[in-house]
Amino acid sequence: MRTCSEWPVSVCSWSFQKDIADVAQAMKDLDIGYINLALLPALQEDGADYLKFIKAQDWTISSTMINFPSEDYSTLDAIKVSGGIAPDNAWEQNRELTLGAIRLTAELGAEYLLMHFGFIDHSNPDYVKKFYDRTQILADAAAENGVKFLMETGQETAEELKHFLEEINHPALCVNFDPANMILYDKGVPTEAIKVLTPWIRHIHIKDATRTLHPGSWGAEVPWGQGEVNDILFLETLKEIGYQGAVAIEREAGDDRFGDIKMAAEKLSQFSA
Repeated sequence: MRTCSEWPVSVCSWSFQKDIADVAQAMKDLDIGYINLALLPALQEDGADYLKFIKAQDWTISSTMINFPSEDYSTLDAIKVSGGIAPDNAWEQNRELTLGAIRLTAELGAEYLLMHFGFIDHSNPDYVKKFYDRTQILADAAAENGVKFLMETGQETAEELKHFLEEINHPALCVNFDPANMILYDKGVPTEAIKVLTPWIRHIHIKDATRTLHPGSWGAEVPWGQGEVNDILFLETLKEIGYQGAVAIEREAGDDRFGDIKMAAEKLSQFSA
């Protein structure tokens, strides 16, 4: 099984853009036995077959993941208003999907569930109260099921996310750190941000990006090691902070997902700090 010298190498199931049987074959071809598993397919109408297939695999789930049909990633403004738990028109559906994902995570014996919680805006008291209350509901449910809930880095700076985590102070809330998202959303330098969030980080996404030249628009995701994350320094920083979890390769762009994932896995295997 492929490993890094420091951490288990995982892969995000959704990165392949294939059905779960093809994902299983790709993982076998890559010699990767850890998976960051998307749960939305298991919560949809034909989800029983998906779940049955998952349970038949000899995989270690580094974390599960839930996303929402209502989310619109077409622009930064679109995801700001549609992402995560904040939109009122989608809250009921998204709450039920999340609670279902928590139950499935526990059923599968996984420790972590990650998702984008949405835009954290401390300038609006009503919005802040709603965001905190909804997070509390979901974090309480995670704790009751023995699951740690991972907030993925995204639309906020590391300091803003740290402030939120310190304020809510919930034992079930931790962080999935995605270095590329810091660049895609133009929210900081990954190797500096990771030090700010160290106490909460439990899972890592291996993803790279270049920063936008046009403020207010997306940066561009690129293969691992070809962007502004500074891959070797990032991994050295992980070792410096004493990180002990999995590193999960995520690729959400490009025409050769398998090739890019394979290249990232090979670079991780060769890393030695």
